[in-house]
Amino acid sequence: MILESALGVFVITFLALFFLIGEMLVKLKGIGIVLGLGFMGFYFTAHLSSLGLFLISGAFIFGILLIILDGKLINDGTIAAVGFIIILISVAFAASSWTLALYSATGVILGTFSSFFLIKVLPRREMWTKVALMDQLTSDRGYNSMNQSYGNLLHKEGVTVTVLRPSGTIKVDNQEISAVSRAKWIEKGSHIKIVTVDGTKIEVEEIDQ
Repeated sequence: MILESALGVFVITFLALFFLIGEMLVKLKGIGIVLGLGFMGFYFTAHLSSLGLFLISGAFIFGILLIILDGKLINDGTIAAVGFIIILISVAFAASSWTLALYSATGVILGTFSSFFLIKVLPRREMWTKVALMDQLTSDRGYNSMNQSYGNLLHKEGVTVTVLRPSGTIKVDNQEISAVSRAKWIEKGSHIKIVTVDGTKIEVEEIDQ
């Protein structure tokens, strides 16, 4: 029987979590839920008696619900992590030997991580949107802060640390930054003035000292 082999339990648990987590991440139109629960039902019924089946499968479903709760409402990953641990333990406990437990747990982990590749090819669901938005805002804030910092360098004078041909490194206010010369190459050690700041692009020209 396929579920008596290490490879068999690995494949079944891998596919189950791949489709279940995939359904949470992207729009699989319910196919992921059907396939994922089908594979897990096949796995649990092959290894557990009626009471064990009720308890372990109940724990597994509870873990899935915790992940959904985190993705939809809480959005910080903590409850999802607890849910994933419950899933991992329930799947491992259902196995009939330590070897099968190890392979089934490995299938759960790899299936979960593999499901994230679906985000690149299918429409994404509204899960963990607050985390994604916070990352975007943090990135935008950092980019805008950097632009503002560079903007403060406009019209300041400094020296070239490397030859600008036309790009290179300059030193202004004891800070080394990348810059480009406006019209010509500028030799190392030349005095320059910042004449244009466009985002993170800094343009300089040589001045007489």
